[in-house]
Amino acid sequence: MTSLAATGAILPNRRGWLGAVSDHFWRKPGLLIFLMLLPALLWLGIVYLGSLLALLLQSFFSIDEFSGLIRHELTLKTYGELFKPQNLDIIVRTSLMAGIVTLASAVIAFPIAYMAARYARGKWKALFYLGIMLPLWASYLVKVYAWKLILAKEGILNWLFEKLGLTWLLEAWLALPVIGGNSLSISYTGTFLVFLYVWMPFMILPIQAAIERVPTNLLDAAADLGATPRQSFWKVLFPLALPGVIAGSIFTFSLTLGDYIIPQIVGNSQFFIGQAVYSHQGTAGNIPLAAAFTVVPILIMGVYLWLAKRAGAFDAL
Repeated sequence: MTSLAATGAILPNRRGWLGAVSDHFWRKPGLLIFLMLLPALLWLGIVYLGSLLALLLQSFFSIDEFSGLIRHELTLKTYGELFKPQNLDIIVRTSLMAGIVTLASAVIAFPIAYMAARYARGKWKALFYLGIMLPLWASYLVKVYAWKLILAKEGILNWLFEKLGLTWLLEAWLALPVIGGNSLSISYTGTFLVFLYVWMPFMILPIQAAIERVPTNLLDAAADLGATPRQSFWKVLFPLALPGVIAGSIFTFSLTLGDYIIPQIVGNSQFFIGQAVYSHQGTAGNIPLAAAFTVVPILIMGVYLWLAKRAGAFDAL
């Protein structure tokens, strides 16, 4: 007994401070988790949230009309400038484009996601994931410039319309006000098509995951009760898969709302929010107005995320 007691007294000394720390973490696992998360929390709190707070603060500054320098005095003058007609037009234009891209993505993505979730098996499901993810592996700029060439007057899309004898249809579409232009590559239609292509995978995958969570026996039960395929879709499948649609819309809407490269390369000269921010903080030198512009999508997405959370969209992510 004496030798055992002596051994027990010696072992902690041999283990040293590493053993003591290990024992402490074993007794308090919450502390270990906190320390493991601390670097990420510091990065999020200092770099991300800190930069957002600095941005918000700068939006309450203003530009001196005579010297062009920033006046570091809290004021709402910059937000008053934000509500000028030309700036409101930029906000409305960007929000409408984001909404239309999101709606079109959902309409196109749902049948693709449904086929993948219900019918694709084995290697076909692997090919589905490969086909969806493959465009994401390519360079963002390469994809945008490739689409600019496709949509140009000398591009393959115009050539295809010509071969099919549908040039008149394309010309009629480009003659429409607002959405038309000299060619698809310098029109809102072209901007919409590129947005749709680039963000489509972010809509397909959440919907596919949501549909896979819907038990097939619910659809069988609806059929047994006399529901038609259309009724089964609208009354059973779609409501249960709707959180996936909303989850995908978070990506497509927010990414379209803040993008400035696609409208810069494909589209006309009218600004989107991202271009306005880039212009004001760069060539124009109006950093307070640029900061005020960035607050707009933050507020829009804050409300959007709150509504999405209430709809259970985060469960489909």
